[in-house]
Amino acid sequence: MPFLHLPCLRWQRRRRNQESWHIRRKGPIQKHSRLSEQNYYALLEQCLKKGCLFEDPLFPADVRSIGTGPILQKLPQKIHWKRPYELHKSPVFCSVNKKRLALCQGLIEDCWFLAAVEALTFHQDILFKVVPQNQSFERKKYAGIFHFKFWHFGEWVDVVVDDRLPVNEAGQLVFLSSVYKNLFWGALLEKAYAKLCGSYEDLQIGQVSEALVDFTGGVNMTIKLAEAPSNLWDILTKATYSRSLMGCQTHAGPRRVLENGLVAGHAYTVTGLRKVTCKHGPENLVRLRNPWGKVEWKGDWSDSSGKWELLNPKEKILLRRNSDDGEFWMSVQDFKTHFVDLMICKLTPDLMTQEEGKKWMCSMQFGQWVKGSTAGGRAKGYKGTFWMNPQYLLTVLQGNGSKKSWYSCSVLVSLIQKHSGKHRNRMPHFHIGFSVYKLGKHHDSHKKLPPAFFTWSKPLNWSVFVNDREVTQDFRLPPGVYVIVPSTLEPHQESEFVLRVFSRKHSLHELGGDSSCVLSKEIVDKHEDWEDFFAKYFVQYPEINAVQLQRILNNIAWTNLQHSSSGLKFSFDACRCILALLDLNSTGTLSIQEFRFLWKKLLLYQDVFQKKDVHQTGTLDQVELREAMKEMGISLSNELCKLLAIRYGNPSLRITFESFACFMLRVEVMMEAFHNMTKDGKGIYLQESEWMMMTLYS
Repeated sequence: MPFLHLPCLRWQRRRRNQESWHIRRKGPIQKHSRLSEQNYYALLEQCLKKGCLFEDPLFPADVRSIGTGPILQKLPQKIHWKRPYELHKSPVFCSVNKKRLALCQGLIEDCWFLAAVEALTFHQDILFKVVPQNQSFERKKYAGIFHFKFWHFGEWVDVVVDDRLPVNEAGQLVFLSSVYKNLFWGALLEKAYAKLCGSYEDLQIGQVSEALVDFTGGVNMTIKLAEAPSNLWDILTKATYSRSLMGCQTHAGPRRVLENGLVAGHAYTVTGLRKVTCKHGPENLVRLRNPWGKVEWKGDWSDSSGKWELLNPKEKILLRRNSDDGEFWMSVQDFKTHFVDLMICKLTPDLMTQEEGKKWMCSMQFGQWVKGSTAGGRAKGYKGTFWMNPQYLLTVLQGNGSKKSWYSCSVLVSLIQKHSGKHRNRMPHFHIGFSVYKLGKHHDSHKKLPPAFFTWSKPLNWSVFVNDREVTQDFRLPPGVYVIVPSTLEPHQESEFVLRVFSRKHSLHELGGDSSCVLSKEIVDKHEDWEDFFAKYFVQYPEINAVQLQRILNNIAWTNLQHSSSGLKFSFDACRCILALLDLNSTGTLSIQEFRFLWKKLLLYQDVFQKKDVHQTGTLDQVELREAMKEMGISLSNELCKLLAIRYGNPSLRITFESFACFMLRVEVMMEAFHNMTKDGKGIYLQESEWMMMTLYS
């Protein structure tokens, strides 16, 4: 697995760049009321006091929780519900030492869910919000109860489950499982999501985008690859750097493996990008993963492709994988040809814009289409009833003072539909969309606009009605007053919905309804100034050498390293070492892609270093070093920690942040090289030229 463009499972990314949007509001859509009555901590304490194991009455261990339809025909003749302790002598809830996800799809056709879980695991801070880590099978804390958090139509819902899982007569899990037989977080996460959706059967058939939004509260954007914009590579690159989660779908058809190795009608996870330098010129590659954990693409840039011989030895070693683990590379052109949809879940709303400024606002409104009242249908063909739909007054204000915001502002609108039924798949989606109209200066800010307004006014957008849970659209709007009208395609179709609006600065309230503005919070990217600096610097210097790297790193205020910040300096030798580790194409320089990777890594190392420097000395002793490595998912013996202190420590055998960053980079690069080259997980074979490249240059 290459390491430059996507974080591995161990990474603990900062949440400050893209915070979850926590909204205070009135009149939320009703979630499953009985789910909210189950308090995990109260139930855990109650079970521990009684010395009993939790049994969930809302999602019982019987066929009712599995389903009532065709799924029953797929089940083994006899189903048993067993707890992890009955399946393995030493079950583990979650392990940071497992770099590979290694989850396996079960009898349910929920590859869309599993592909979203794959994407989630590359962002450890988001993963730990969905899968709280203060849970385990330790006897003193274990009561057979676990909980998971999902963003459910506007608010975070805590879903409690017991750990009884369906197995066949051989004791094998019927649904999601792990290659590591003692690892159970994936199976329990699937059970919690099934409970939220109504049953295991309700997980059959879905979109990757739906699960991604439920995991993050982000905004979905779907790109039809046959109509992909010319700057698709730039969009993918920006999505990666902005920590967006991405999935994709092959062309519809009977579920079968095609001659090219892809599976028809199947969901995949986008796990990375890489621009490689071939002998004939640069090539843009996309890395994908089949959630089955096997069955891979067989075309250009596949594991056995001869295209890899066009790269230099180091780049080939660090990118190519020779194992059938479901992960593979393909060119962007092949990606556009063989996949139909690209789904991007944006954690910040500015993926498609270049607007300057640091702050975003999110406003959320909850509404309903009610037959005979507010279910007016679309404008085309239903002019007489369209005005009956809920109407929302949007006032777009000048942004943060930037010149660009005086003329036009970036606004993103998201509409999500929700049926009131308990079961996700028993109520089909309607075709939904929304229209945006410009208002003049003279209007009543509380009364609904009359039918005449919509007869004579044209919307700013051609509303695209989609048969999906969510539809989104980006706008460039001058400061002013607008009205948003969400609707179904046909009148008299009843459903609840959530309307979200994102911009630098705005207000939003319903016309003719509750006029209270439902505010948001501001989303602040604290590193945007540095990002702007990096972008401008690399425009002047597309590639930087070790001297320039040293100049940049030593001009950064490492404010989180309290006692060492004033004296923290990267030596020239350290910068040469860093450059050699990250310089895949062996040019002696770093590109902006390689530097952005380094920057994010250093931020991660800084967090871990500060956390484990308990005495705030600006250095780590051997005990603190071992704890820091453990935090990164690497277990070391006392003897090896001592050797590291001798090799990288100062005369007092203490590790500075500079040394910590250098050897952590080396450890991760070499671990990636080993995992990419090994076929059995035990050893590797290197040609002499490859060995010389790895030992002498890295």
